[in-house]
Amino acid sequence: MIGAIQGLANRLLGRGDAAIAVPTFDGALKANQKLEEAETLLECAAPEDLATDGRTLLLADGPRLLCLDRKTATEVRSFEGPISAISLLADGKLAVALSGREVRVYSEPTAAKPVAVFATGLGAVNALAPGAGGTLVATDGSAARGVDQWAWDLLERGQSGRVLVLNPADGSTKLLAGGLSFAFGSQTAGDEILVSESWKHRLIAVRPGGAIRVVLPHLPIYPSRLSPASDGGYWLTGFVARTLLVEFILREPAYRKRMMAEIDPEYWIVPRLRSGQSFKEPLQGAHIKTMGVVKPWAPPRSYGLVIRLDSRGAPLYSLHSRADGTNHGVVAAVEHRGDLVMIAKGSGRILRLPIASLDKELGA
Repeated sequence: MIGAIQGLANRLLGRGDAAIAVPTFDGALKANQKLEEAETLLECAAPEDLATDGRTLLLADGPRLLCLDRKTATEVRSFEGPISAISLLADGKLAVALSGREVRVYSEPTAAKPVAVFATGLGAVNALAPGAGGTLVATDGSAARGVDQWAWDLLERGQSGRVLVLNPADGSTKLLAGGLSFAFGSQTAGDEILVSESWKHRLIAVRPGGAIRVVLPHLPIYPSRLSPASDGGYWLTGFVARTLLVEFILREPAYRKRMMAEIDPEYWIVPRLRSGQSFKEPLQGAHIKTMGVVKPWAPPRSYGLVIRLDSRGAPLYSLHSRADGTNHGVVAAVEHRGDLVMIAKGSGRILRLPIASLDKELGA
C-alpha cells in the first residue's frame, strides 16, 4: 500500500522512477573518443558475442562460430540459427545460446553432439557466464519478447527478465531471480552474481537466495554484458545511451501505443545500435547537426561505451564513441592477451585496445 502511494506521488511530482532526468557522463564516465581510436581487427555481418579462456578467443557472428587470432578469423563451426550468446567454461566446455530460445553445452568447441541441452521456458537468452561448480549462469532478457526485440520490451516497460543457473551435469535449471527489467549480462563475484538490469539503468548483485543488492545505480546508459578483468575487476558494456526524449516517451503510454501501432519500428523514438543512416530518423531537429556537422555532445540516438569497474563494482574509467562516432552499440568486451577486444555491433566491427596503455592514460 505504501509503495502504491509513493508511486502515485512520484508520478504526480515527477520524481523517483517517474523523473525524466538523465545523469551526465562525468567523473569516471567522462566522455572521450577512445573507442574511435581503437584498431579494427575485423568487420562482420552480424557480430554478437565474444568468449575467451585466456588461450582461445571465440566470436559469434550470426550462425557462425569463429576463432579470432588478431586479424585472422577461422570458422570453427556453424549452427542452424543465429547465436545469441557464447561462453567458454573452465573445463574446456563451450556453451552456446541459439536465437535466445535454446542453450547447448559441448564438451569442446568442435564436438559433434552437445552433452546438455536447455530449451524449456527459454525465450531471450542474451548472455552466458561460468557459474560455481561447473554450472552456467544465463540471463533471459524477456519472457514476452524475442532476443532481438529489445526495443519492444523497452517501450512496453518489460519486467519479465530472469537470471537462471543451468547445470550441465544433471540438466537442471534453477531460477535465481525474476521480474527484472531486461536482464542482459552477468558475472560471478564470490557468492554473488553481478547482473545488468538494463531498463533500470543499474548493475545489481543477486545473492544465492535471490535477494538483490544494488551495486551501481543511475547509469546514463543501458548496461549490458560483463566480463572479468585480470586484476579482479570487471568490464561492463553499455549497448545504448539514455536520452531525455526517450525517458519522456517511456512515461507517455498513450503515445507509445500509437507510435508502435502506426510507425515503422525503424523510426520509433528509441535508442538504436547505430544511427545517422536515414533522414527519416527522429531527433533530426534536436540540434544533432550544426552547419551539416554532427556534434559530439548532440543527443545520441546510438552510442558506444565500455566501463572499467574495480572488484567492488565502482567505475574506474570508461571508453566512449560519442554521437559523432561510428563504433556504437558495444555489446561485448573481453580481455585477451593484454588487449581489450570489443564488439561494436552497430558498425559490425571487432575492435582492439591495449589495456596497459588505457590504464596508464586513464588512471586505473
